[in-house]
Amino acid sequence: MSSMPKSPPESVKRHLRQRLNDHARSRWQVSGIDVRFRGEFAYVEARLQGGAYARLCRLRFEGLPHTWAFALYLPSDDIYQNSPLPSGHLSGSPEEALDCACAFHFADPEVHIPSTAPTS
Repeated sequence: MSSMPKSPPESVKRHLRQRLNDHARSRWQVSGIDVRFRGEFAYVEARLQGGAYARLCRLRFEGLPHTWAFALYLPSDDIYQNSPLPSGHLSGSPEEALDCACAFHFADPEVHIPSTAPTS
């Protein structure tokens, strides 16, 4: 059984915040991206114009700073659902995860979102 880090190191946390904010500024019309950490999870929210916030997704640290597992926030059920990224993988880059979550929440037809999520 391999030992996975339970929580990303501070340097990875800073790097993730920077990557997501840089990408959001170049692609999405949001005031910024906030990321809070709890154990191995990073909870990603968009800061919207006017001071509102929108929960987007949850990322799970898998031991590498460039690959995170993805769970989409479903506001109708107030849960995070493990979901495939547009690539079809359950893990990918933080930018791919951000694009997928923003496309879902902000209805961007330019980003493909898989129509079904795995059940387990």
